[in-house]
Amino acid sequence: MRALYLTHPQVAMDPNVPVPLWGLSAEGRRRAEDFAASSAVPRGATIFSSSERKAVELAEIIAAVAGGPIVSDHMMGENDRSATGFLPPELFEATADRFFAEPETSVDGWERAVDAQARIVDAVRVALAGVSQDAIVIFCGHGAVGSLLKCHVGGRSIDRAEDQGRTGGTGGGNGFVFDFARRQLHSEWTRIEDIAADWHRG
Repeated sequence: MRALYLTHPQVAMDPNVPVPLWGLSAEGRRRAEDFAASSAVPRGATIFSSSERKAVELAEIIAAVAGGPIVSDHMMGENDRSATGFLPPELFEATADRFFAEPETSVDGWERAVDAQARIVDAVRVALAGVSQDAIVIFCGHGAVGSLLKCHVGGRSIDRAEDQGRTGGTGGGNGFVFDFARRQLHSEWTRIEDIAADWHRG
């Protein structure tokens, strides 16, 4: 079964609001709406989403067009970074580098990469086990755990070279097509504006 994993596009960052409660920015919402209106979204798709606000907002925008249900699961959430809270961009990037480079270490109290990977992989496995083999499935989630899922499916080591910003576009809003059961990647990270061809191919 081919499935599509999407990351939320740009968010409205607010240091005074917990990160899981951040919503999409005006630009992020515009990109999500343009994607939903494109030929990339099949009617009747089942949509699984992290329970974090930005992912749910992406899922709701897609579901409004697809007409399918949304199943929200907190186990699909982003890697737990609550130990540090909001970090300025430069410090965040340095910490994220260490998160990927030291997957078995809790970097500054963050959830370990190996644990976040096991969590997202199990959540996707459970989700897919609950739908028919001919179902159209879209996951709405986050960059780090999405990259960890992609590493698992592709049989690749955890490495930030697999992060969405390295092969997709900056600002989030990227996706990849995969077959979980067969451990096959059908695309690398691709901007949502360009994902339709990968999603419908084959």
